[in-house]
Amino acid sequence: MLENQEQEELTTVRVQDPRLQNEGSWNSYVDYKIFLHTSSKAFTAKTSCVRRRYREFVWLRKQLQKNAGLVPVPELPGKSTFFAGSTDEFIEKRRQGLQQFLEKVVQNVVLLSDSQLHLFLQSQLSVPEIEACVQGQSPLTVTDAILRYAMSNCGWVQEEDARPALVAGAELYSSCAGLGSPPVRSCLKPPSGWSDFGMEDNHSDSLDSPTEQPETK
Repeated sequence: MLENQEQEELTTVRVQDPRLQNEGSWNSYVDYKIFLHTSSKAFTAKTSCVRRRYREFVWLRKQLQKNAGLVPVPELPGKSTFFAGSTDEFIEKRRQGLQQFLEKVVQNVVLLSDSQLHLFLQSQLSVPEIEACVQGQSPLTVTDAILRYAMSNCGWVQEEDARPALVAGAELYSSCAGLGSPPVRSCLKPPSGWSDFGMEDNHSDSLDSPTEQPETK
């Protein structure tokens, strides 16, 4: 009976639709859509869709490793400065690596118990907002934050049709691009004085690939 129950609880996670944001500016970057569908009781929402950039994945892995103790955390795709190929090839290789990372993470019981992972996958909260939520410094609990996002127009979005590898200059209408709904405002406000990502790299884009910098025209 237990074996049958485990077989019924399936989780599908896909990283897709890379898009260039803030094209033409010094802080342009590529983000990715994370689509998740699950029958697992470990998740609050059974379907979710968010967008995350590479350095948010880097932050997530650091937090998972910090809380997982001796449990190994899957590796992220590298951010090598030297890549023998086109930008599109690099982005596609990174997308595949990010998906493999998440697929392994959601299959690990220890990692799956981390609330920060759930907020990363099932809400559009920024890094400092996630940290505030799990530390009890926000008006909402982790479950409340996920449910509020799930009840928005973006939270219950179904998987979109396949899109090109990179849509340069595409407008991000909402947390899941292309839905045509107004942007969903964050339900939490980070404490005053917090940085954009609450990381120790002083907002450096060194965590992102050099291919994510604006092209010189």
